[in-house]
Amino acid sequence: MALHIVLVEPEIPANTGNIARTCAATGTHLHLVRPLGFNTDDKTLKRAGLDYWYAVHIEYHDSFEELKAKYPDGRYFYATTKAKKRYMDIQFQDEDFLVFGKETKGLPPELLAANPESCIRMPMTDKVRSLNLSNSAAIIVYEALRQLDFPGME
Repeated sequence: MALHIVLVEPEIPANTGNIARTCAATGTHLHLVRPLGFNTDDKTLKRAGLDYWYAVHIEYHDSFEELKAKYPDGRYFYATTKAKKRYMDIQFQDEDFLVFGKETKGLPPELLAANPESCIRMPMTDKVRSLNLSNSAAIIVYEALRQLDFPGME
């Protein structure tokens, strides 16, 4: 029983490290879709994840299509500022995939266009374009876990 966070082509090692730490704390699986904007032995990446890397279930994929082929029955939700639905309007289920794009560009437009009913956003003022990637991932995964009554957590 686990949720999944998918990072498509993440660019900033500290964000990925912070998300890995959130995954360790919540039992959420982490999927990294290449190309990555950093080496996985990056000191910043390791520092942000602290000494919790042993507790992270992590998988690497050469493409998003490869990930979908491995998990064809998964429900995928795509985080984007362009969505109509808010993340808290979704009834999350065990094994859902929460998909986030790269820090500078988000998810590919064609992926969003192909999945409009599965796109979700976070409410915010019009003063910023988006929230930090690691903050966004934490907010949405904790909402999903709240709905599931925090399975396996105290």
